[in-house]
This record gives sequence, structure tokens and C-alpha cells, in this order.
Amino acid sequence: MAKIKFGNVWEEVVTSEEFPLSKAQEILKNDTVAVLGYGVQGPGQALNLRDNGIRVIVGQREGGATWAKAVEDGFVPGKTLFPVEEAAKKGTIVQYLLSDAGQTQMWPQIKPYLTKGKTLYFSHGFSITYREQTNVIPPADIDVILVAPKGSGRSLRTNFLDGSGINSSYAIFQDASGKATEKTLALGVAIGSGYLFPTTFEMEVYSDLTGERGILMGALAGVMEAQYNVLRKHGHSPSEAFNETVEELTQSLIRLVAENGMDWMYANCSTTAQRGALDWKGPFREAVAPVFDKLYESVHSGEETRIVLKANNAPDYREKLNAELEEMRNSEMWQAGAAVRALRPENRRR
Repeated sequence: MAKIKFGNVWEEVVTSEEFPLSKAQEILKNDTVAVLGYGVQGPGQALNLRDNGIRVIVGQREGGATWAKAVEDGFVPGKTLFPVEEAAKKGTIVQYLLSDAGQTQMWPQIKPYLTKGKTLYFSHGFSITYREQTNVIPPADIDVILVAPKGSGRSLRTNFLDGSGINSSYAIFQDASGKATEKTLALGVAIGSGYLFPTTFEMEVYSDLTGERGILMGALAGVMEAQYNVLRKHGHSPSEAFNETVEELTQSLIRLVAENGMDWMYANCSTTAQRGALDWKGPFREAVAPVFDKLYESVHSGEETRIVLKANNAPDYREKLNAELEEMRNSEMWQAGAAVRALRPENRRR
């Protein structure tokens, strides 16, 4: 492992220098990785593993759109594509990449195939951390591990194809074989991670649920809506309000932050923007800090898990979800966004 300084804190990370792909291939050469679920994370991880020379099969419900997607991606029914339970039986490493609610529902059918010596792999700490609610309690004689890419499965695949990688956290919950750590790192490298950093199942899910409800999705959407509505209330056009709220952020500024950091972005904007941003950063931080405290406690206590499982198991969940997304899609702000995107040069050339 390499020691890297993050701010004032030193952390140990694993890079391709310490753990090259050739080492991962050697460790996994006798394994069959069964990727259960071909929705969000499944395709990116399965395809990257296959391209990196690892023996991969996919388990997915027959007849649906994701089964067809797996076939389109080159997985062959009866050879490398199977119903979920059959794939679980065949795999020595079972990547449990169904949705969180799907993992809970499918667990009684999967557990009998997790026989002694196998490895159960997660990309989210949800089912294990909240096992009293999910009832996902693994047998004691298997390894239980986690590799969690810090991005979508689509981005994992895209970055892999362009020669980069998405950073991933990793954790060990059970080490029945005594070799769980090297197997975890091998899988992390083989799915195309940029680098790997250690965590626990608990810390991974606490940070993940807080992040997606917070700055990654919930807070981002809420703050955008608030600013857009203020601008519209004061007479700004939909185009102007959207460009100042969303388009400039997503098409310009956030890319500078990603490349060089927030301080660099501040240093390379107008002095008027610098001064105002520095002055207002603190008030915004203080305003939302209590909301983040409340959010983290809801995640840590398991309340968010209770809400998710109850909602996802409701028979009308999909209808209610589609209605909520439709309301967002039809809001003036995102209708303005659709019009703005259509005017981008790359879209007008099509």
C-alpha cells in the first residue's frame, strides 16, 4: 500500500503500482465470478472483468430488458448468462449487485448456494450493515467482502474504456479463508478501479446514503430549485434562470473544480465572483449544517433504511416513483433545461 496525505491526514491506498492487473489475474485465475443483477453496477463491473481476462457469468431474471441488455453485451444464455439462482450456484465469487430491496427479496433463494469456501461480494454496505432489517445474514464459512466504486456503473465502464478509472473503497466483513483481503483487492483492480482505499461496510453505507441524499443528488436538486425560483420570482426569464443555476455549473465550473480544485476555480474567475463567493460560502455552510446533521443521524440510526425498504416493497412503488420523476421532468426549470440542452452546438448538429 502507498501512504498518501489527504489534507493533514495520511491514508493508505492501493494503486496499480502496488497491485498490478497481472497479480489480480493470477489470484482470480481459478474463480468464476457470478455477477447477479445487470442493472446499475452489473454491466460496468461484468464487462470490465471480462475485458481484463476474468471468467465472468451473469445472473439475471429471464425475459426482461436487462436480460436482453446482457445478451446485447455478448453474454450467451446457457453459457455465460443464466437465471439468478443458477448463476449463484455456478459462481465461486458471487457479486450481489441487485438493488438493495432486490437483495432483501432474493436472499432466501440465494443463500443456499453460498456454500463453504465461496466469496460473497457487495458494492454497497446496505444489506450487511442493516442486516437486522434486511435479514441478509451470510453463512459463517464464506468470505464476505466489498468493493464500492465511487460513481455509477456507466461511469465505471466509460472511464475504463478511456484508460482511466473510478476510485473505489473496499472492506472485509468476514475472512473465512484467510485470503479475503487479497481477493478483494484483486477484484477491485479487475473491475477497473483508479485506486482503492479501505473502509468498513458501516462507514461505506453511512457516507454513501448521506452523500446521495446530500450534495450528490438531494441537496444539489433542492438548492438548484431554490435559486431558480428566486430568480424567476424577480422577473428573470426561464432561460436566464436556468443558465445561471444549472448550465454554467455543469458545463463549465464543475469541470474546473474536478480538474484543479475549488481554490483554483475561485482564483480563475472574476474578482467580483471571488469576493461574493467567499463571503457567502460561510452563511450557506452554516445554514445547511443542521440539515446534514439530521440527515446523518437518520442514516446512522437505520431510519433511512426503514423508509427505503418500506417504499420499495410497496406494490405501487414504481407508479409513485414515476409520478414523482414526471413532476420533476415537467417542472418549468427542467423543461427550460431540455430546451437549453437542445440548443447546445453538439445537439443542433445531429
